[in-house]
Amino acid sequence: MKVAIYGYGNLGKGVEIAVRDAGDMENFGIFTRRDPSSIRTLTGAAVYPAEDILKYKEDIDVLIICGGSATDLPKLTPLLAKDFNVIDSFDTHARIREHFANVDESAKSGGKTAVISCGWDPGMFSLNRLYASVILPDGKDYTFWGKGVSQGHSDAIRRIQGVKDARQYTVPVPSALKSVRAGENPDLTVRQKHTRECYVVAEPGADPAAIENAIKTMPDYFAEYDTTVKFISEEELAEKHSGLPHGGMVIRSGRTGVNKEHRHTIEYSLKLDSNPEFTGSVLTACARAACRMNMRGNVGCKTMFDIAPVDLSEKSVEELL
Repeated sequence: MKVAIYGYGNLGKGVEIAVRDAGDMENFGIFTRRDPSSIRTLTGAAVYPAEDILKYKEDIDVLIICGGSATDLPKLTPLLAKDFNVIDSFDTHARIREHFANVDESAKSGGKTAVISCGWDPGMFSLNRLYASVILPDGKDYTFWGKGVSQGHSDAIRRIQGVKDARQYTVPVPSALKSVRAGENPDLTVRQKHTRECYVVAEPGADPAAIENAIKTMPDYFAEYDTTVKFISEEELAEKHSGLPHGGMVIRSGRTGVNKEHRHTIEYSLKLDSNPEFTGSVLTACARAACRMNMRGNVGCKTMFDIAPVDLSEKSVEELL
């Protein structure tokens, strides 16, 4: 499969490594909106200007779009899905249905297959919530993220006027996590489950109060959470916040039995040294599935719910059996 990468930030680099390690894939190249001559890739992959991508329509089996959910993917994925099988990691949960509809119309018009919202949440965590809920229908789901750097939320902060750089950490509330693991099935708001910590480098002359207000009132990202904003220097950000760790857990507590006397807990957890490399690995597996689905004529927009597990694997059905 010839795979191309659109966008070359942290996620694009993670995809590049995952494609290199896949035995059934070849990296056609990287498409960037920056000057291609300024890009030095990790694996020596070719780099092309983004505006030339349609020239290579017949050479690319699947295009993995590595942009931000705040402003990039809502425009890029529907635009590119007309001409390519595409994968994205759109992670604004509240807008997934809207994004799905836009991408579905575009992909169907070109006979292409698009898989959106791949990654670990949405993505792997979504699958685990589904599996757990059908196994334990009499129960409750809980999802906790962190402590770790959220790439999407950090990107959303960096797009605020006056922000030079930023990192955002999502942090579970310890008392909430303890209650869920004890099987108490508490009713928790999003504010009761997580806090958000933002470390911001402001541009010279920028108004810190305006930046902090823009962060704390941002819908779908920060408005629903207790959020702290700390302004620091570029040097401190580089020294203390250069890594991209993350993780989290999906927990379902449920009961079975004639009188619901038996308690069960399902927990799926991730501890990630590199959020973009792990997410890039999920995107790459989904790219394999998109190619296979398209070859069978299964077109339009899909999510990880629509992918058969066998389509994700490099192994043949015979090997898996």
